[in-house]
Amino acid sequence: MLSFLKRCFRWLLGLLILAPLLLTLLYRYVPVPVTPLMVIRLFEGESLSKDWQPSSRLSGHLKMAVIAAEDNKFCRHRGFDWDAFADVFSEFRHQGRLRGGSTITMQTAKNLYLWPGRSVTRKVLEAIYTPMLELILPKDRILTLYLNIAEFGPGIYGAEAAANAYFNTSADRLTRHQAALLAAVLPNPRVYHASRPSTYVQRRATTIGQRMNQLGPLLGCVDR
Repeated sequence: MLSFLKRCFRWLLGLLILAPLLLTLLYRYVPVPVTPLMVIRLFEGESLSKDWQPSSRLSGHLKMAVIAAEDNKFCRHRGFDWDAFADVFSEFRHQGRLRGGSTITMQTAKNLYLWPGRSVTRKVLEAIYTPMLELILPKDRILTLYLNIAEFGPGIYGAEAAANAYFNTSADRLTRHQAALLAAVLPNPRVYHASRPSTYVQRRATTIGQRMNQLGPLLGCVDR
């Protein structure tokens, strides 16, 4: 019995590593058809609106806004921003407040292969998949994946669906302000609304717009 359980564990471990590896190689060239979160939301009774777009059809404003909002050092790190982790830990130690420190690559790994939640198992798998994405995919492809599968609202996934739902436009025609509003809702897209922004979302979008002006050479890896 013990040997059988060990074999099952090895098979499961191999599946958890091999399947994402093969899929990542595939996703370097083809669109992502569906993610675990999309399937979970469908079983919960939500709709599914998404429309994959290549990098060339995603607004440069949106790319800049998401990097400014989520991960300033996206082009310079290899999946983990250790300086950001140190800041999060210091803030928790001194203020008792724990905020997210995930990079865009980490969020892409989570969205591609994992489920919502904060379990230890999920975090360990996220830590394994993150460098895998960085090794296999160019930075602009990682950002393209993220912008096509991120949840922007209930049943709304990806920049094209979000641009259409909130601003009646396409992802390549988003204005600078619209892009900042979409980036502003990403931390909690099931509460915040891009086209009916709360005072908090409006302030955050303004801050993101200011940060976009300061990115400069930090955008060297992104096709705009």
